[in-house]
Amino acid sequence: MSTQTRIRRTTVPQIAARKGGEPIVSLTSYHAHTAAIVDRHADFILVGDSLGMVMHGMDSTVGVPLDLMIMHGRAVVRGTQRALIVVDMPFGTYEESPNMAFRNAARIMKETGCGAVKLEGGTRMAETIRFLTERGVPVMAHTGLTPQSSHVMGGFKTQGRNEDTWPAHEADAKAVADAGAFAVVLEGMVEPLAAKITKQIDIPTIGIGASAECDGQILVLEDMLGLNPWTPKFVKVYGQLGPMIEKAVEDYATDVKARAFPTEDEVYR
Repeated sequence: MSTQTRIRRTTVPQIAARKGGEPIVSLTSYHAHTAAIVDRHADFILVGDSLGMVMHGMDSTVGVPLDLMIMHGRAVVRGTQRALIVVDMPFGTYEESPNMAFRNAARIMKETGCGAVKLEGGTRMAETIRFLTERGVPVMAHTGLTPQSSHVMGGFKTQGRNEDTWPAHEADAKAVADAGAFAVVLEGMVEPLAAKITKQIDIPTIGIGASAECDGQILVLEDMLGLNPWTPKFVKVYGQLGPMIEKAVEDYATDVKARAFPTEDEVYR
């Protein structure tokens, strides 16, 4: 009698243990069907607040509500079996106080079934990260270009072009590592700075527009699949699904107008 081997999800300690080892593979996902595909190849999947821009047409991630993150988080958890699922804490759900952050992080974890949350900010968020991790909430940090702060930054600007700013970025990474974050996303950061930070801290760095020297990489799924008309410099497009979808829709419309669909194969008798 055959028995099925139970698939176990990747855990936070397993990700943390990959520091300096085999590179960590990650992508974003926002729905069950794409998550099921990514799940076969990624070590962790991020339900990013980028969904506000990618899926809902927002100009930035600032307007993404907590309920929306929870809804998409549930879908991704339902569609996956093996990857660690990390859900972004959206703007305004953690900055006010550690207590506020804990209430919202606990809600995300309970209502989605995810394994960790992610929040933006370095030194200024160290106290909150420590507060959460001491209370059983695994935290992935995010420094460098922090999209939720784009209004303060004056847009999505590459960080570290001026070497005088490097000590502040290094301090941010050290602060979140010391506070208990199990990994940190380095976004939009000049390559030598990201490589330097990776060597300085004891937790995995996950690069996006950073360095191949990072302990892992992440991209927005829709960007690398060619579904967006414009992609940042740091994105390598691995597929051209946008034109493929448009051609399929065009062919469908042509068949409908010509009464060539449905045919005998697609109707019931």
